[in-house]
Amino acid sequence: MAAASAPAPKPSGAVVVERINAQDVPAVCGLYKKVWEAEQTGLPAPLVKSWQPTPLEFTSWMEGVTYFAARKDGRVVGAIGCALEDGSVHLVHLVVDPEVRRQRIASALIAAAIDWAKRANAPEVWTDVLARFSAATALFRHLGFDQCGLLRKHQWNEDVQLFERIL
Repeated sequence: MAAASAPAPKPSGAVVVERINAQDVPAVCGLYKKVWEAEQTGLPAPLVKSWQPTPLEFTSWMEGVTYFAARKDGRVVGAIGCALEDGSVHLVHLVVDPEVRRQRIASALIAAAIDWAKRANAPEVWTDVLARFSAATALFRHLGFDQCGLLRKHQWNEDVQLFERIL
C-alpha cells in the first residue's frame, strides 16, 4: 500500500487566497492600518480612520460579510469582503499592501470573490469606488466591470463610482 503523499508545497512568492478566520483578524487589521497610513489621499482624517478598524471593529465588519485574505510567503498582503445584499454581492474593503501592488493580488482577491458570488447564485457583483482612486477604477474596468452609476458628493463630499459585473 502506497503512503499518502503530502500536498505539494506552495512555491515561494505564490499568492494564496483563503477565507479569513478569527486568527487572521489582527493581521488583517494591521494591513488596513498600514495601507491607509501610507496613502497620501488628502481625504478627511475621520474617513481614513474609519478604514483602519481595530480587531473589535473588524469583527463587527465580518457580521454578514465573508472576507478573503491574500497571503504571500505566509503574510497577509490583501483582503476583500463579500456582502450578499438583495441577492447581489457587494465587494467591500478591498485593500492590498503597497509593497506588493501590481502583482495581481487584487485580481486574485476579486476572482475569489466572484467565485464565491457564483456559488451563492448571485446574478451580479458590484462595488463602489471613490472617483479619485483611478487605479481601482482601472482595475475594475480591466476585470470586466462596467460603470453603472455615479453618486456625486456622496461619501464625505466625494464622488463615488458604482461598478457592476453580471455573472
